[in-house]
Amino acid sequence: MASPPDRVRTTAPAKLNLFLRILARESGGYHQIETALALLELADELTVSRTPGGVALTVHGPDLGPADDNLAVRAARAVLDATGHKFGVAIELTKRIPVRAGLGGGSSDAAASLHAVNALAGDAVPRAELLHFAARLGADVAFFASGAPAAVAWGRGERLFRLTPPPAAPVLVAVPTVGVATPDAYRWWDQLNPEPPLHGPVVLAEDAFATWGSVGRMGGNDFEIPVFGKHPPLRALFERLAATHPYWVRLCGSGSAVAAVYSSERLRDDARMLLGEKQQRLIGTATRAVAAPGPEPS
Repeated sequence: MASPPDRVRTTAPAKLNLFLRILARESGGYHQIETALALLELADELTVSRTPGGVALTVHGPDLGPADDNLAVRAARAVLDATGHKFGVAIELTKRIPVRAGLGGGSSDAAASLHAVNALAGDAVPRAELLHFAARLGADVAFFASGAPAAVAWGRGERLFRLTPPPAAPVLVAVPTVGVATPDAYRWWDQLNPEPPLHGPVVLAEDAFATWGSVGRMGGNDFEIPVFGKHPPLRALFERLAATHPYWVRLCGSGSAVAAVYSSERLRDDARMLLGEKQQRLIGTATRAVAAPGPEPS
Protein backbone atom coordinates (compact mmCIF):
# COMPACT_ATOMS: atom_id res chain seq x y z
CA MET A 1 0.00 0.00 0.00
CA ALA A 2 1.38 3.43 -0.96
CA SER A 3 2.27 5.86 1.83
CA PRO A 4 0.01 8.92 2.25
CA PRO A 5 1.30 12.03 0.46
CA ASP A 6 3.03 14.84 2.37
CA ARG A 7 1.24 17.55 0.40
CA VAL A 8 -1.96 17.70 -1.65
CA ARG A 9 -3.57 20.32 -3.83
CA THR A 10 -7.30 20.63 -4.39
CA THR A 11 -9.94 23.06 -5.61
CA ALA A 12 -12.96 24.41 -3.77
CA PRO A 13 -15.68 25.41 -6.25
CA ALA A 14 -18.36 28.06 -5.78
CA LYS A 15 -22.06 27.21 -6.01
CA LEU A 16 -25.34 28.62 -7.23
CA ASN A 17 -28.65 28.22 -5.41
CA LEU A 18 -30.98 27.41 -8.30
CA PHE A 19 -33.90 28.17 -6.02
CA LEU A 20 -34.14 28.76 -2.26
CA ARG A 21 -37.22 28.60 -0.05
CA ILE A 22 -37.36 29.21 3.70
CA LEU A 23 -39.90 26.75 5.08
CA ALA A 24 -39.84 27.32 8.83
CA ARG A 25 -38.06 29.01 11.71
CA GLU A 26 -36.91 26.79 14.59
CA SER A 27 -37.24 27.85 18.23
CA GLY A 28 -33.44 27.99 18.52
CA GLY A 29 -33.21 30.55 15.72
CA TYR A 30 -32.16 28.22 12.89
CA HIS A 31 -34.26 27.95 9.75
CA GLN A 32 -35.52 24.99 7.76
CA ILE A 33 -34.91 25.51 4.06
CA GLU A 34 -35.32 23.82 0.71
CA THR A 35 -32.85 24.63 -2.03
CA ALA A 36 -31.18 23.24 -5.13
CA LEU A 37 -27.43 23.71 -5.54
CA ALA A 38 -25.10 23.44 -8.52
CA LEU A 39 -21.34 23.86 -8.77
CA LEU A 40 -19.49 26.56 -10.71
CA GLU A 41 -16.10 26.42 -12.41
CA LEU A 42 -15.10 29.45 -10.30
CA ALA A 43 -13.04 28.00 -7.44
CA ASP A 44 -10.59 28.66 -4.63
CA GLU A 45 -7.42 26.57 -4.44
CA LEU A 46 -5.97 24.86 -1.37
CA THR A 47 -2.54 23.35 -0.92
CA VAL A 48 -2.31 21.39 2.34
CA SER A 49 1.01 20.12 3.68
CA ARG A 50 2.02 17.94 6.61
CA THR A 51 3.75 19.68 9.54
CA PRO A 52 4.89 18.39 12.94
CA GLY A 53 1.82 19.77 14.69
CA GLY A 54 -0.97 22.36 14.81
CA VAL A 55 -2.89 24.05 11.98
CA ALA A 56 -1.44 27.07 10.16
CA LEU A 57 -3.31 29.13 7.56
CA THR A 58 -1.88 31.39 4.85
CA VAL A 59 -4.40 33.28 2.70
CA HIS A 60 -3.66 34.80 -0.70
CA GLY A 61 -6.50 37.25 -1.11
CA PRO A 62 -8.78 39.28 1.16
CA ASP A 63 -8.50 39.37 4.95
CA LEU A 64 -10.68 36.52 6.23
CA GLY A 65 -10.38 37.39 9.91
CA PRO A 66 -8.89 35.25 12.70
CA ALA A 67 -7.57 31.86 11.55
CA ASP A 68 -9.30 30.11 14.46
CA ASP A 69 -12.68 31.19 13.04
CA ASN A 70 -11.92 30.01 9.51
CA LEU A 71 -14.00 27.03 8.40
CA ALA A 72 -11.06 25.41 6.58
CA VAL A 73 -9.04 25.50 9.80
CA ARG A 74 -11.95 24.11 11.83
CA ALA A 75 -12.40 21.33 9.26
CA ALA A 76 -8.71 20.42 9.42
CA ARG A 77 -8.86 20.24 13.21
CA ALA A 78 -11.89 17.95 13.05
CA VAL A 79 -9.93 15.41 10.97
CA LEU A 80 -6.79 15.77 13.10
CA ASP A 81 -8.89 15.22 16.25
CA ALA A 82 -10.38 12.07 14.74
CA THR A 83 -6.97 10.67 13.75
CA GLY A 84 -5.19 11.35 17.03
CA HIS A 85 -3.13 14.41 16.08
CA LYS A 86 -0.33 12.31 14.58
CA PHE A 87 0.72 15.34 12.52
CA GLY A 88 -0.28 18.93 11.83
CA VAL A 89 -1.04 20.81 8.62
CA ALA A 90 -0.23 24.06 6.87
CA ILE A 91 -3.06 25.29 4.64
CA GLU A 92 -2.29 27.67 1.78
CA LEU A 93 -5.56 29.13 0.53
CA THR A 94 -5.81 31.12 -2.70
CA LYS A 95 -9.14 32.98 -2.67
CA ARG A 96 -10.89 33.55 -5.99
CA ILE A 97 -14.50 33.25 -4.77
CA PRO A 98 -15.76 36.62 -3.45
CA VAL A 99 -16.58 36.68 0.26
CA ARG A 100 -19.99 37.59 1.75
CA ALA A 101 -21.47 37.11 -1.72
CA GLY A 102 -23.62 33.98 -1.28
CA LEU A 103 -21.36 31.78 -3.42
CA GLY A 104 -20.36 29.38 -0.64
CA GLY A 105 -16.63 30.00 -0.72
CA GLY A 106 -15.99 29.46 3.00
CA SER A 107 -18.10 26.31 3.07
CA SER A 108 -16.38 24.93 -0.01
CA ASP A 109 -12.97 25.65 1.52
CA ALA A 110 -14.05 23.66 4.60
CA ALA A 111 -15.15 20.67 2.52
CA ALA A 112 -11.91 20.74 0.51
CA SER A 113 -9.93 20.92 3.76
CA LEU A 114 -11.76 17.89 5.18
CA HIS A 115 -10.88 15.76 2.17
CA ALA A 116 -7.33 17.11 1.85
CA VAL A 117 -6.34 16.50 5.48
CA ASN A 118 -7.96 13.08 5.35
CA ALA A 119 -5.87 12.28 2.24
CA LEU A 120 -2.73 13.21 4.21
CA ALA A 121 -3.95 10.81 6.92
CA GLY A 122 -4.27 7.97 4.42
CA ASP A 123 -8.07 8.32 4.27
CA ALA A 124 -8.26 7.14 7.88
CA VAL A 125 -11.64 8.80 8.47
CA PRO A 126 -14.53 6.94 6.75
CA ARG A 127 -16.56 8.92 4.22
CA ALA A 128 -19.72 8.78 6.36
CA GLU A 129 -17.87 10.35 9.29
CA LEU A 130 -16.41 13.07 7.05
CA LEU A 131 -19.91 13.95 5.90
CA HIS A 132 -21.01 14.10 9.54
CA PHE A 133 -18.19 16.57 10.24
CA ALA A 134 -19.30 18.58 7.20
CA ALA A 135 -22.90 18.86 8.44
CA ARG A 136 -21.69 20.10 11.82
CA LEU A 137 -19.43 22.74 10.26
CA GLY A 138 -22.18 24.46 8.27
CA ALA A 139 -25.18 23.99 6.03
CA ASP A 140 -23.47 24.23 2.63
CA VAL A 141 -20.40 22.25 3.70
CA ALA A 142 -22.36 19.00 3.43
CA PHE A 143 -23.15 19.66 -0.23
CA PHE A 144 -19.55 20.52 -1.15
CA ALA A 145 -18.21 17.51 0.77
CA SER A 146 -20.66 15.12 -0.92
CA GLY A 147 -18.92 15.25 -4.29
CA ALA A 148 -22.24 15.83 -6.09
CA PRO A 149 -22.23 18.38 -8.93
CA ALA A 150 -25.85 19.25 -8.07
CA ALA A 151 -28.32 18.37 -5.33
CA VAL A 152 -31.56 19.31 -3.64
CA ALA A 153 -31.02 20.10 0.05
CA TRP A 154 -33.47 20.21 2.94
CA GLY A 155 -33.40 20.85 6.69
CA ARG A 156 -30.60 23.29 7.44
CA GLY A 157 -29.04 22.23 4.13
CA GLU A 158 -27.50 18.99 5.38
CA ARG A 159 -30.09 16.57 3.96
CA LEU A 160 -29.18 15.97 0.33
CA PHE A 161 -30.62 14.28 -2.73
CA ARG A 162 -28.07 14.03 -5.54
CA LEU A 163 -29.17 15.32 -8.95
CA THR A 164 -28.03 15.03 -12.52
CA PRO A 165 -27.01 18.68 -13.06
CA PRO A 166 -28.39 20.90 -15.81
CA PRO A 167 -26.17 21.14 -18.89
CA ALA A 168 -22.96 23.14 -18.39
CA ALA A 169 -23.65 26.74 -19.36
CA PRO A 170 -21.91 30.15 -19.31
CA VAL A 171 -22.49 32.26 -16.18
CA LEU A 172 -21.95 35.90 -15.31
CA VAL A 173 -21.58 36.70 -11.60
CA ALA A 174 -22.04 40.35 -10.62
CA VAL A 175 -20.44 41.19 -7.27
CA PRO A 176 -21.41 44.57 -5.78
CA THR A 177 -19.23 46.56 -3.41
CA VAL A 178 -21.56 45.78 -0.49
CA GLY A 179 -21.44 42.38 1.21
CA VAL A 180 -24.29 40.62 3.02
CA ALA A 181 -23.75 38.46 6.12
CA THR A 182 -26.04 35.42 6.16
CA PRO A 183 -27.27 36.05 9.76
CA ASP A 184 -28.34 39.56 8.68
CA ALA A 185 -30.26 38.20 5.70
CA TYR A 186 -32.14 35.71 7.90
CA ARG A 187 -32.90 38.46 10.42
CA TRP A 188 -34.34 40.68 7.69
CA TRP A 189 -36.45 37.77 6.46
CA ASP A 190 -37.71 37.16 10.02
CA GLN A 191 -38.68 40.82 10.34
CA LEU A 192 -40.82 40.53 7.20
CA ASN A 193 -42.25 37.14 8.22
CA PRO A 194 -43.19 37.20 11.93
CA GLU A 195 -45.28 34.12 11.15
CA PRO A 196 -43.43 31.94 8.63
CA PRO A 197 -45.47 31.23 5.50
CA LEU A 198 -47.39 27.99 5.54
CA HIS A 199 -45.87 26.08 2.68
CA GLY A 200 -44.14 22.73 2.45
CA PRO A 201 -41.41 21.41 0.19
CA VAL A 202 -41.78 21.47 -3.58
CA VAL A 203 -42.36 18.08 -5.22
CA LEU A 204 -39.99 18.05 -8.20
CA ALA A 205 -40.47 16.08 -11.37
CA GLU A 206 -37.51 13.97 -12.48
CA ASP A 207 -36.81 16.25 -15.43
CA ALA A 208 -37.11 19.52 -13.48
CA PHE A 209 -33.37 20.16 -13.86
CA ALA A 210 -33.00 18.80 -17.39
CA THR A 211 -32.82 22.24 -19.03
CA TRP A 212 -32.13 25.77 -17.86
CA GLY A 213 -35.58 26.74 -19.10
CA SER A 214 -37.17 24.34 -16.63
CA VAL A 215 -34.83 25.49 -13.86
CA GLY A 216 -35.85 29.08 -14.52
CA ARG A 217 -39.52 28.18 -14.02
CA MET A 218 -38.88 26.44 -10.72
CA GLY A 219 -39.17 29.41 -8.40
CA GLY A 220 -37.15 32.18 -6.86
CA ASN A 221 -35.03 32.92 -3.84
CA ASP A 222 -36.83 33.90 -0.63
CA PHE A 223 -33.91 36.16 0.34
CA GLU A 224 -34.45 38.47 -2.63
CA ILE A 225 -37.30 40.52 -1.12
CA PRO A 226 -35.63 41.24 2.26
CA VAL A 227 -32.12 41.74 0.85
CA PHE A 228 -33.26 43.95 -2.02
CA GLY A 229 -35.39 45.91 0.46
CA LYS A 230 -32.31 46.70 2.55
CA HIS A 231 -30.05 47.31 -0.45
CA PRO A 232 -32.02 48.89 -3.36
CA PRO A 233 -28.88 49.02 -5.59
CA LEU A 234 -28.86 45.22 -5.51
CA ARG A 235 -32.40 45.19 -6.89
CA ALA A 236 -31.28 47.55 -9.65
CA LEU A 237 -28.32 45.27 -10.42
CA PHE A 238 -30.64 42.25 -10.56
CA GLU A 239 -32.97 44.07 -12.96
CA ARG A 240 -30.09 45.16 -15.19
CA LEU A 241 -28.80 41.59 -15.33
CA ALA A 242 -32.31 40.24 -16.03
CA ALA A 243 -32.55 42.60 -19.00
CA THR A 244 -29.56 40.92 -20.73
CA HIS A 245 -31.68 37.92 -21.83
CA PRO A 246 -30.33 35.14 -19.59
CA TYR A 247 -31.99 31.75 -19.18
CA TRP A 248 -31.96 32.27 -15.41
CA VAL A 249 -31.07 35.05 -12.97
CA ARG A 250 -31.10 34.98 -9.15
CA LEU A 251 -29.60 36.44 -6.03
CA CYS A 252 -26.77 34.09 -4.98
CA GLY A 253 -27.77 32.43 -1.72
CA SER A 254 -28.32 35.14 0.88
CA GLY A 255 -26.41 37.65 -1.27
CA SER A 256 -24.88 39.94 -2.16
CA ALA A 257 -23.82 38.66 -5.60
CA VAL A 258 -26.29 38.17 -8.44
CA ALA A 259 -25.74 35.54 -11.13
CA ALA A 260 -27.16 34.87 -14.57
CA VAL A 261 -26.93 31.79 -16.83
CA TYR A 262 -26.80 32.24 -20.61
CA SER A 263 -27.31 30.12 -23.70
CA SER A 264 -23.93 31.10 -25.14
CA GLU A 265 -20.62 32.68 -24.18
CA ARG A 266 -21.36 35.47 -26.68
CA LEU A 267 -24.53 36.48 -24.82
CA ARG A 268 -22.68 36.34 -21.50
CA ASP A 269 -19.81 38.45 -22.81
CA ASP A 270 -22.24 40.95 -24.36
CA ALA A 271 -23.92 41.26 -20.96
CA ARG A 272 -20.53 41.84 -19.36
CA MET A 273 -19.78 44.67 -21.77
CA LEU A 274 -23.24 46.18 -21.24
CA LEU A 275 -23.04 46.20 -17.43
CA GLY A 276 -19.41 47.28 -17.16
CA GLU A 277 -17.36 47.16 -13.98
CA LYS A 278 -17.75 50.72 -12.72
CA GLN A 279 -20.22 49.79 -9.97
CA GLN A 280 -19.62 46.05 -9.57
CA ARG A 281 -17.05 43.34 -10.21
CA LEU A 282 -18.00 40.91 -12.98
CA ILE A 283 -16.79 37.30 -13.13
CA GLY A 284 -17.27 35.13 -16.20
CA THR A 285 -17.50 31.45 -15.36
CA ALA A 286 -19.69 28.41 -16.12
CA THR A 287 -21.70 25.77 -14.33
CA ARG A 288 -20.15 22.31 -13.92
CA ALA A 289 -21.64 19.17 -15.45
CA VAL A 290 -19.40 16.92 -13.30
CA ALA A 291 -18.13 17.05 -9.73
CA ALA A 292 -14.90 18.85 -8.88
CA PRO A 293 -11.81 16.61 -8.68
CA GLY A 294 -10.61 15.54 -5.26
CA PRO A 295 -7.21 16.16 -3.61
CA GLU A 296 -4.16 15.24 -5.67
CA PRO A 297 -0.52 14.85 -4.51
CA SER A 298 1.44 18.01 -5.17
